[in-house]
Amino acid sequence: MNAICERLIGTLRHELLDRTLILNHSHLRAILAGYQKHYNTARPHQGLGQRLPNPGPAPRVTAADPGTWQIRRKLVLGGLINEYERAA
Repeated sequence: MNAICERLIGTLRHELLDRTLILNHSHLRAILAGYQKHYNTARPHQGLGQRLPNPGPAPRVTAADPGTWQIRRKLVLGGLINEYERAA
């Protein structure tokens, strides 16, 4: 259990707390709540529900047709973390 706690604390420090100036206790709670939502739902390196990502082939965009796919950026924690998705 100690190794799991150390990894979580290290992740919090490197990805969040080393890049953020915490003003007070309520600010810390708000930052941690936003990061917890991102960590548990939107991390690209972990499948939701501990499932593997969809193994289907992704469509390719060629240089001749740049307008086929639009990419949307979602700012998390005021732009500290960015999430990207394809626009419909």
